[in-house]
Amino acid sequence: MLQVNTLFIMIASILVLLMTPGLAFFYGGLVNRRHANNMLLTVFMMCGLAVILWIILGYSLSFSGNHWGVIGNLKNILMIHVPIDAVTKTGIPIGDYTMFMMMFAIITPAIFCGSVVGHGRFNFLVIFTICWSILVYYPLVHMVWAPHGLLASLGAVDFAGGLVVHVNAGITALILSSWVGRRQEVTAQHNNLSWVLIGTALLWIGWYGFNAGSALAVNDTAVQAMLTTTISCSTAMVTWMMLDRHHFNHVTLAGACNGAIAGLVAITPSAGYVTLGGSVIIGMIGAAISQYFIVKIKPRLPIDDVVDAFGCHGLSGIWGSVATGIFASHQISKQVPNGLLFGGGLHLLGSQVFVTLLTIVFVAMMDIGLIKLLTTVLPVSVDNKGLAAIQSKDL
Repeated sequence: MLQVNTLFIMIASILVLLMTPGLAFFYGGLVNRRHANNMLLTVFMMCGLAVILWIILGYSLSFSGNHWGVIGNLKNILMIHVPIDAVTKTGIPIGDYTMFMMMFAIITPAIFCGSVVGHGRFNFLVIFTICWSILVYYPLVHMVWAPHGLLASLGAVDFAGGLVVHVNAGITALILSSWVGRRQEVTAQHNNLSWVLIGTALLWIGWYGFNAGSALAVNDTAVQAMLTTTISCSTAMVTWMMLDRHHFNHVTLAGACNGAIAGLVAITPSAGYVTLGGSVIIGMIGAAISQYFIVKIKPRLPIDDVVDAFGCHGLSGIWGSVATGIFASHQISKQVPNGLLFGGGLHLLGSQVFVTLLTIVFVAMMDIGLIKLLTTVLPVSVDNKGLAAIQSKDL
């Protein structure tokens, strides 16, 4: 069984890695032609940058030791003294688990980087990603997924990265796009909708590794995660199409793809913990919340999130994390207590709301502090004339 589980996580890691070029296609198709290549480079470079960072510092800061439940230590820097063939408590080799977690470290910064392509400076984005990985991402991984993590001790339930990946990346995209300001030229024309469809398909396929792989074994939980992932994604896509029809009297391919992504994000925190019926409702509401924000609220705000990373990932991730406290079933998974709908009362729901708010506050404060620090030495916006005004904002 050990060999089967090891192979399963290896395949899941490959699928999660596939999500990054899929995201590059998805984002590259949404922006205008002038910025398409820049978008592809910005997203795909994470396959190099994030891997190096994870091996040098990421694994050690995430899973080695424990300081205040917030961060690990540097005893395993460069993965020194890590017995990669040793079997973890989940029954797979440490090397296999490290590879799987590395893929999450790649896709997460790729999500928010796309939000400022075309109006944020590339050099700033690279330096910001390095600092953000060390000061925000690795601590959050430790707090949620390490045995003695702060949020884990507060009862946080995050099956596959709702807090660690999507809420984290979504809030970061919101802060970055608010700080950088609006593009000098804004066009509603997409570069290539075929890319958007291809990217969505690759993301959907890769998400099975993301969610089912988070069971860390070939078991009933992995099967449940695959089913709920498929159902939530499909429901959200159809919901978004119906809402587009209602608002605009026509259905768009970009809208259908955004709906699919919103459904995938929304189910991520609870994929192995909820019923199939619960996944329908989670996907439906996730799409409705994201679509309403993008269509009705975003145009009124002083932000220019080019690819709606906050609208799709941030808001759907927040909803999905809270929804875990409503729809989780102890009968589906013995790892979680019952949610509100299954007689669990407000215990799990209250803890999910609390840890989600803590995550938002932590990420926002760290992002703002980091951006303010970096902008003292690096220009952040491609529009130098507007830089002073942007930096003077009291965020």
